[in-house]
Amino acid sequence: MAASDTERAQQQIDEIEALSSIYGDDWCVVDEDEKIYCIKISDCLDQPKWTLCLQVILPPGYPTAEPPIYQLNAPWLRGQDYTELANSLEEIYVQNLGESILYLWVEKIREILVEKAQSSDPEPDIKKTTEEVDEDDGGDFLLDYQPIQENQMLNCMTSESQEDEELPPIHHGNPITDRRSTFQAHLAPVVTTRQVKRVLEKLYENKKIASATHNIYAYRIYCEDKQTFLQDCEDDGETAAGGRLLHLMQILNVHNVLVVVSRWYGGILLGPDRFKHINNCARNVLVEYDYVPSTEESSRQTGKSKKIRKENKKRTEH
Repeated sequence: MAASDTERAQQQIDEIEALSSIYGDDWCVVDEDEKIYCIKISDCLDQPKWTLCLQVILPPGYPTAEPPIYQLNAPWLRGQDYTELANSLEEIYVQNLGESILYLWVEKIREILVEKAQSSDPEPDIKKTTEEVDEDDGGDFLLDYQPIQENQMLNCMTSESQEDEELPPIHHGNPITDRRSTFQAHLAPVVTTRQVKRVLEKLYENKKIASATHNIYAYRIYCEDKQTFLQDCEDDGETAAGGRLLHLMQILNVHNVLVVVSRWYGGILLGPDRFKHINNCARNVLVEYDYVPSTEESSRQTGKSKKIRKENKKRTEH
């Protein structure tokens, strides 16, 4: 069954909240009502040479039936550079029909900027402005698309036969406090649902955690035999919080991990900020324990790997 307008709208909200958590000040809301957003992307070196602004408009049918409308703005971006980048984004869209793709787009653009910074390409001419870019090269670019069916939650069987399965190590992130409410994330590596249950039981033995107003959690376990994910989440009274947390983990593509975020309510309503804090706590602990690299580390690794591949290619040619 195709996704409803309400479901698509919620998917968009979840994705925007996750991206805001990941990119912080580089993410900008241009017009909330019109669903227009902008993100500044750079090569993330100590002194960035290559930067680009990606502006997107999310149509009502995104992500299940329509692609985002986007514009790429950079003084140096024209001609072949624009065409190649646009083709890369189109390819990502086609390969991930029906899925949230903005994170993949941003990281692809960053990868290209890092590659430019690592190569012998001359630095962009900062005297030029975006107005100098030919309109034919820089307008809104709408991708062709095919309507698709709504994605279904992937399920697989995991071994539950080991009654006394070892309790995985449990890590605790740094708390975030806002208007007397406190949020803290807990993380554990898991490969079976039995381990998920054991970790939750262990956490609830802690009186402070057990007394939290909400203990929101989500987990993703990759099943090698079926090449699918077993994933689930729990709101614990904080409506939609578990689903948003799981969505963040999907965007970050983390495997075999359980994240629990405890919230102790302080008596003052936080509104949508509570979801931002839940996502920030979760992402911070995932970065801290190397489930995802920080944005800067990811970009530097991308640059290194590209450089290594180029050197290997040269050796092969010789």
